[in-house]
Amino acid sequence: MARQPQQANAELDREKSKNIGALRGLRPFLAPYRLLVVLALCALTLTASVSLMLPVAVRRVVDNFGTESDALLDKYFLAALGFAALLAVGTALRYLLVTRLGELVVTDIRKAVFARVINMSPAFFENLMTGEVLSRITTDTTVIQSVIGSSISIALRNVMLFIGGLVLMLFTSTKLTLMVLLVVPMVIVPIMVLGRRLRKRSRENQDWIAESSGNASEALLSVQTVQAFTHEPQSRTNFNRVTDLSLSAAMRRINTRALLTMIVIFLIFTGVVVVLWMGARDVRAGGMSVGVLVQFVIYSVMVAGAVGALSEIWSELQRAAGATERLVELLHAEDTVNDPAQPKALSEPVKGEITFEDVSFQYPSRPNISALDNVTLTIQPGETVALVGPSGAGKTTIIQMIQRFYDPSKGQVKLDGMALEAMQRDDFRQHMALVPQDPVIFADSARENIRFGRLDATDAEVEAAAKAAAAHEFITALPEGYDSPLGERGVMLSGGQKQRIAIARAILRDAPVLLLDEATSALDAESERLVQAAVDELAESRTTIIVAHRLATVKKADRIIVMEEGRIVAQGRHDDLVAEGGLYAKLARLQFTAGAA
Repeated sequence: MARQPQQANAELDREKSKNIGALRGLRPFLAPYRLLVVLALCALTLTASVSLMLPVAVRRVVDNFGTESDALLDKYFLAALGFAALLAVGTALRYLLVTRLGELVVTDIRKAVFARVINMSPAFFENLMTGEVLSRITTDTTVIQSVIGSSISIALRNVMLFIGGLVLMLFTSTKLTLMVLLVVPMVIVPIMVLGRRLRKRSRENQDWIAESSGNASEALLSVQTVQAFTHEPQSRTNFNRVTDLSLSAAMRRINTRALLTMIVIFLIFTGVVVVLWMGARDVRAGGMSVGVLVQFVIYSVMVAGAVGALSEIWSELQRAAGATERLVELLHAEDTVNDPAQPKALSEPVKGEITFEDVSFQYPSRPNISALDNVTLTIQPGETVALVGPSGAGKTTIIQMIQRFYDPSKGQVKLDGMALEAMQRDDFRQHMALVPQDPVIFADSARENIRFGRLDATDAEVEAAAKAAAAHEFITALPEGYDSPLGERGVMLSGGQKQRIAIARAILRDAPVLLLDEATSALDAESERLVQAAVDELAESRTTIIVAHRLATVKKADRIIVMEEGRIVAQGRHDDLVAEGGLYAKLARLQFTAGAA
């Protein structure tokens, strides 16, 4: 299994996460909600200010408890109730605003990442598992949601309490405050040292979670193959191994965080105890009142609590920084296929002429093997061309190049005389209909699966396309007819039924260019005859490119292109190519005379 390169890349990625600065990547997503951010900060400031004023009120009550009148004491306690009400309202507002902000920002991030990834060319997915992309969209965004909707506001509140508490401590007792400040370096050092380790552990944990999701996704999407080859034990072993590695990474993160929390809390409260001891001696010596000591202690506990909370939240922020970094990587990922800044438009109506001019191409995952080698080919509008040849000859690659899933390393592919890279991809792709070798069925109804070819099609047009593809009969036999759900990846259908749905989808598209990649390979003889008749009728008015191994399906083609090792080795009609000898004659002899032999 190709784990080593991926693991090496993951290690490099983990090393990138050096600081909280990665959270700056969230700035574009926070920008549309500036007002919400400002209101949340106001609520935050209100709660912090009220919290900092409470110790002053407590000091007044303590120092004047035996001397002030009952009326004045009542006022103090009424003021305390007012502070409590303000604190309650401010905290509720803060929760409401920051939680809404977190939900809105994460929704926008998920949309942006999906919008980016759905437009990436197939080359992008050669190096990144789909399961890992899904993990980033779900797991990583959940981490960010937690941080924006909770941790950041708590962190800012504790920063305000720390700074405000420290300033008020100085006013209360400079001597005791200086003693407290001696403890600060002792707290900051372990936060810095262990914090760096915690960042690495957090990123590592996230990477292994993504790897685990990718592993599970791959196995579950191919569950029938896994079961057919009794591969369940090995699949379980592989998943367990990756999940255990994820658990180990999580345990290392938890251990580091627990150690950091223990050290910080011990140092903070040791400092508070020492300060209390000194303050108590000052009170006995008459250097300060009991009320002042109580005020100072409350501020000390506030500051200590703020530092303790910040040490815990720091690790959450680091985890979010790692998650943000991974999501920003997807948003800024470079694609090998891009639309031009100023795209040209196809002239209407589209005729469907396809030209390959000296095209060479290698797949990114196989850079040393030519999938296409100096291919020059012109397909006339309305012509039906069949591509034949052994597996790996480059037939499907031709189909992929026509749709510009990849760009050639040399040469140009043109539609109606215009280079594909000069146009916007969705502009020319809407004039093409594809029936892939492995038909894709979505977890939706039969009707919507066919309507996928043209979203504005009426029910009557959908049913007409199904009839043309010999799919109407089996669809109407389903429990709910055209409204029957087909299950994930079409688990409710046979291979031939899936292929007929895919053909109906292409028929409904009614595009001037029709691409059939082994479109009838999964059909029985009767269905193939019916579908072939529909395809023949469809091909009369459009440019059709057929990839086929079964030569019986391409005998009627206007032209047959014979490919071998990425090159065109012969072309012509069936009878001429058989008479000519060579590779096509050999393939024809194998297929048409195998029974006789």
